[in-house]
Amino acid sequence: MRTLLFILCFLTITAINGQACPSLTSPINGATNVPINTTIRWNNVEGVTGYIINIGTFSGGSDLASTQTGGNFYTPPLGLPDNTEIFVTITLFFFNRADIVCQTESFFTENITTVPACTVLKSPTNNATGINIGSNISWNYALGATGYFLTLGTISGAGDLINNLDLGNVLEYNPTVDFPPLTEIFVSVVPYNKNGSLSACSEERFTTGAIAALPNCSSITYPINGQTNVPLSPLIEWEASLGATGYIVSIGSTPFENDILDEGIFSTNSTFVLNFENNSLYFIRIIPFNSSGRALGCVQTSFSTILGCGPFFDIDTGELRTLNPVIDFPDEVEICVNEPSNVISSSDQADGYRWYYVNPINGEAILISEEKQLNTSDTGQYIYEAFNYSQSDNSAIECASLKEFRVIESNGFLAIENVSVKDVDGALEILIQMSGLGNYEYSITSEKGPFQDSNFFPSAPPDTQAIYVRNKNGCGKAEFRISNLNDKAFPRFFTPNGDGFNDFWQYKPQSDDDFKMETIFIYNQYGKLIKQLNPYSEGWNGTVNSKPLPNSDYWYRAKDSNGKVYKGHFSLRR
Repeated sequence: MRTLLFILCFLTITAINGQACPSLTSPINGATNVPINTTIRWNNVEGVTGYIINIGTFSGGSDLASTQTGGNFYTPPLGLPDNTEIFVTITLFFFNRADIVCQTESFFTENITTVPACTVLKSPTNNATGINIGSNISWNYALGATGYFLTLGTISGAGDLINNLDLGNVLEYNPTVDFPPLTEIFVSVVPYNKNGSLSACSEERFTTGAIAALPNCSSITYPINGQTNVPLSPLIEWEASLGATGYIVSIGSTPFENDILDEGIFSTNSTFVLNFENNSLYFIRIIPFNSSGRALGCVQTSFSTILGCGPFFDIDTGELRTLNPVIDFPDEVEICVNEPSNVISSSDQADGYRWYYVNPINGEAILISEEKQLNTSDTGQYIYEAFNYSQSDNSAIECASLKEFRVIESNGFLAIENVSVKDVDGALEILIQMSGLGNYEYSITSEKGPFQDSNFFPSAPPDTQAIYVRNKNGCGKAEFRISNLNDKAFPRFFTPNGDGFNDFWQYKPQSDDDFKMETIFIYNQYGKLIKQLNPYSEGWNGTVNSKPLPNSDYWYRAKDSNGKVYKGHFSLRR
């Protein structure tokens, strides 16, 4: 059963990793003269939870819209700018894996040459009564509009509350102060665009109610947030909210759409829901209301009919999470030859662990350890399992994560095949090549480390003397000495006093050199370049512009034909 479970998980992951990105179906990529109120559609992708759509005026941009949707279509609520190239990027959204960002496609919108028509109130509706004094004003999108002028007043045409305020391209306004109670409010919303606006639009009106408080949000008592093993036909219950006359209930199979129950109205604080499916995750929101309006800021929670492991919607972070442990384990582990036992450890945090050896003949997974570490001397295929417990109503359920890996041998012989050393801006660039495969780590400090996994040191100190390599499992180590010519090839001092002995300072080629020294630079103690020297000339006589320099220490920097750099200092003594 465990072998079948692993194979099923592997095939599922493989199928998801091969997930194809959708393409725009309307408008298609490269389309022109597209209506500004178009609905954007794309191919449906099987197996995804939903989609994230980003719409912008530049490639990959989201300056026009960035939202999540459960379906394979989206209508921008504010329309699209006219005579503009529009870029659309679809991202595949999943419960239990990383999002997949797909290619960006684009199309060109039509050119609008007329002013927009008038709009109408959406909330409150025209002639509505008993409206809460703290209500917002919203209206329907006007085709081609890029902004709206708003006028509010307690007398028709007066604008004594707000007079011709330019709101920009929005469809809602939140007044800074409440409306007066029991008062008729007159509203004028005039759309505009680059071509102007109509001279006037019909005035609408609504009447406010008496001062009254909104109800508070209600807490769900069953199923509670994150609960698992919920029956397929549960009684949904929530706390009664003081002052509420009813409750609006929305339930969906994703956080983005209410496909199970869309704003159902209930007078009591419970209801049966009959159409849940097994092994599924659901999202629910309860909003109490009364004559003053709906409660504000009510959060969405989630519950699950699956067996305890998630994913669950975390209301604190707004993200989906599971109870399965996150595991970080390599595809291949190396053990030492001729060792009676090798320890393979896990660094993952979990409630429990299991290790299986996969029989190479019949593929059977054989349990060999239930500890955090495994002792083995056998190579081959293994399965590592880490699990957490999820406490259900009657028992603890295991939420497991699996990893298949291979154990290989190391023969204990470790050889450095080649070391490339180059000078880059005064530092050494070192690349180490090993003979054969192995799980190695590298240091340029000492045989005790610190070590790194990479065999490349892009900026090692110029005085690096040696490279140390060791097998991570203790199966061998090696050392490579970087040859240092400084002491024998570059004199420590010279005496330019004209006695014919040691009057010049110069590099001394060595018999075992496999390179040519290309150039030498000499600096004073303040770092100023005072001489560029041909390595095969007579040398430097201690003068600059025929003037003798004083007794002091001077510095050299030399580079050979292999790219290696040599640095050091010497003394001038007269």
